Amino acid sequence: MKLPSPAKLNLFLHITGQRSDGYHDLQTLFQLTDFCDTLTFDINEQDSVSISPDILTLPTSDNLIFKAAELLKPYRKYAYHGVDIVLEKQLPMGGGIGGGSSNAATTLLALNTLWQCGLSLQTLANLGLQLGADVPVFVMGTSAFAQGVGEQLQPVELETPYFLIIKPDCHVSTGQIFTDKHLTRDTPPIKISHALTLGGRNDCLNVVIKHNPEVNDAYLWLKNHGDAKLTGTGACLFLSFNNQQDAERLRASTPEKWQAWVCQGCNLSPTHTALNQWIEKNKA
Repeated sequence: MKLPSPAKLNLFLHITGQRSDGYHDLQTLFQLTDFCDTLTFDINEQDSVSISPDILTLPTSDNLIFKAAELLKPYRKYAYHGVDIVLEKQLPMGGGIGGGSSNAATTLLALNTLWQCGLSLQTLANLGLQLGADVPVFVMGTSAFAQGVGEQLQPVELETPYFLIIKPDCHVSTGQIFTDKHLTRDTPPIKISHALTLGGRNDCLNVVIKHNPEVNDAYLWLKNHGDAKLTGTGACLFLSFNNQQDAERLRASTPEKWQAWVCQGCNLSPTHTALNQWIEKNKA
């Protein structure tokens, strides 16, 4: 089975409070995109999970793909089934576009089918929450208004513009951002109708650019061309366009020191589309 594993953008990110356990309450709009990694899954009969190629900066035991597979092992129909996974990486690490969480969700969705686990999407999302707050939105597979730590999801139909995504050459530490004493933690909650019509801001932006001059430089450059936004707590910035040509034109003029991609928003995850096609094809 070969599945895409998409990026997400946070169209806004409000932090509405801090919990006693250290986690933060938030509100956000998750926009799924057609910018994807690709994962290939081959079942083996050695009860082993392998991932290739190796990511030098990430031990296999810390890889969310591996952790997702291990989470599903107790639910397999056949206990001797393992899996060999090949990851074709396109999404930048530490960018705030959910690459690791998306890979974990794609793994849960794929192995739920291949290992014949028979779990519901909600059960998979609940398992995924153990791996990270962004995993459930990728499991459920729709653009969504999110609350709580990001796990309380309400599917929404969003416009599907084209986006220019820029990644400065730096890795933003989520932990550093959420522990910064200057982070805004008291933004008043808004209703979903407000979120869909008026949007909002990213409460992490000022802290991210304070700690990361490269992000600040890219933000100032992109801001000259429109309503530049930061996604999540990562390094990636984005700008929306009504058509692909305008997005590609600006990408072509992006300074070479930054990575840049053009993608389109979507309301149904490419993972779900491809998985449903695989299931239909293999029914016989």
